[in-house]
Amino acid sequence: MDFGLVLQTDPPATAVVDLMRRAERSGFRYGWTFDSAVLWQEPFVIYSRILEHTERLVVGPMVTNPSTRTPEVTASTFATLNDMYGNRTVCGIGRGDSAMRVAGRKPNTLASLRESIRVIRDLAEGREADVGGTALKIPWVRDGRLPVWMAAYGPKALALAGQEADGFILQLADPFLTEWMIKHVRDAAAEAGRDPAAVRICVAAPAYVGDDLAHAREQCRWFGGMVGNHVADLVERYGEHSGLVPEALTAYIKQRHGYDYSHHGRAGNPSTDFVPDEIVDRFCLLGPVAAHRERLEHLRDLGVDQFAVYAMHDAKEATIDAYGEHLIPALS
Repeated sequence: MDFGLVLQTDPPATAVVDLMRRAERSGFRYGWTFDSAVLWQEPFVIYSRILEHTERLVVGPMVTNPSTRTPEVTASTFATLNDMYGNRTVCGIGRGDSAMRVAGRKPNTLASLRESIRVIRDLAEGREADVGGTALKIPWVRDGRLPVWMAAYGPKALALAGQEADGFILQLADPFLTEWMIKHVRDAAAEAGRDPAAVRICVAAPAYVGDDLAHAREQCRWFGGMVGNHVADLVERYGEHSGLVPEALTAYIKQRHGYDYSHHGRAGNPSTDFVPDEIVDRFCLLGPVAAHRERLEHLRDLGVDQFAVYAMHDAKEATIDAYGEHLIPALS
């Protein structure tokens, strides 16, 4: 199993770079960041500095979207970083939640996401792509490599990830839901004539190592609110009892009342008071090292290739160090 670190690009950017360097020294292979132009600093500028100050870390957004940057701009940006630092990037992509809604726009359609996955990967790897009826090719790309991993929850998005993406990003660490979603992705890959095992699986969730569970829950409760924001879209689209989305994912949002993006991904988010302890415990990894190891082993047995640690809490360094000392050596 590989490990990644997920951060927000809050200023100062030097702190983000320092944490990513610490993560690499601790054995993390991936460095991810949020990507929402209004809420945080520009990640691609910071990626260049991270890549300059690390040797092996693979960096990318969790996740970008097809609209805040056009696909050809996204492809060229990744291709430039790869040309400078040797194919050490990965493109996480989704419909766009915070980035689009903060700007007063709706998330992208799955049709536009499908097209963008193909265009971004083809252009970044030096192939010709059709962009709105115009054939484009980036002439200076040589030996480019850009895996495109897609974030998804709902049945149609899961199918798209299996049909098109190099990897699937699931932002929660509940084993039951992980197994359900991996099956949907891999079934879709097989139906599309792809090798299901070739689709990489990344589970991303907050991890907080320590014995004070009450404190850890309060530091990570924001995550249930973030996931609930996506789930609310699914309920609106498919209905609460459609059978297309597991009740284990939808039941807890009944007390949800809106969402304030100014607190997105932050401890103490007032929009997450509807999230019960049970959901925090299921979606996140909390408690002593042994509890983390038990859950990670379960996820690995389900087919998870990477666990990405969301470190949006008050114990970033301690969590990185604990994973580096106890968990990465045992599970990698």
